[in-house]
Amino acid sequence: QVQLVESGGGLVQAGDSLRLSCAASGRTFSSYAMGWFRQAPGKEREFVAGITWSGGSTYYANSVKGRFTISRDNAKNTVYLRLNRLKPEDTAIYYCAPVRPGTTIATINSNWGQGTQVTVSS
Repeated sequence: QVQLVESGGGLVQAGDSLRLSCAASGRTFSSYAMGWFRQAPGKEREFVAGITWSGGSTYYANSVKGRFTISRDNAKNTVYLRLNRLKPEDTAIYYCAPVRPGTTIATINSNWGQGTQVTVSS
């Protein structure tokens, strides 16, 4: 079972950038497609970005396309999310999770990490 630890969030102004990291345990990390999700106050968790096990293919929610970039380093068991041109509506707790390849569906139910808070002021 993979363990996930997210970091890199913070309080920034609109237009700023952040890089989030997700460190995963387990020898099979490189075999997982991975995704980033976020949950804003009072809203359901939503998919943000996904990446194949090799890193060769990425895909994004329409709301972040062109502003966010997902990447991974399998040697470090880490997946990243670069957030550019941040908007107040990007404020949320950000989580990573394994996903079904090519989909927006997380393959975990209860063992989500603690997430990392991103707050964007206007």
